[in-house]
Amino acid sequence: MIKQSTMLWAYLFSAGRGRRPLVLLRKWGLLTLGLLLSSFIFARDASLVDTIALSQLPREAQQMLVLIKQGGPYPYAKDGVVFKNYEGLLPKQRRGYYHEFTVKTPKSRGRGARRIIEGGENTSAEYFYTDNHYASFRRIRE
Repeated sequence: MIKQSTMLWAYLFSAGRGRRPLVLLRKWGLLTLGLLLSSFIFARDASLVDTIALSQLPREAQQMLVLIKQGGPYPYAKDGVVFKNYEGLLPKQRRGYYHEFTVKTPKSRGRGARRIIEGGENTSAEYFYTDNHYASFRRIRE
């Protein structure tokens, strides 16, 4: 055991492949520390989501909100699936709290970039709108 630890220390202080491992370790440690600190500095506060009035939504989004509240039928097979909030832009909630619904986009071949995210149950739900495929959200004011 003592021989193995002595060999490890000897390697750490030797010039392995032309570079000193402790110097590399220090550089990587500083890089890691910098990345961690930058995530705190540049992290978004999910509670600071902008709002949009229902009347300001595109007509297709208003129609989709009516469908969501009445429980369907939905035009796309993926409507109603769990939205996992990987971006972390919406307030943190338990898994399964958010569900996404596609808002038809004129002249789009597929589902387009517009969505309504429903959080909670129908009676006390909150709704969010994105027109840029989850890059930002606005809470819908009714």
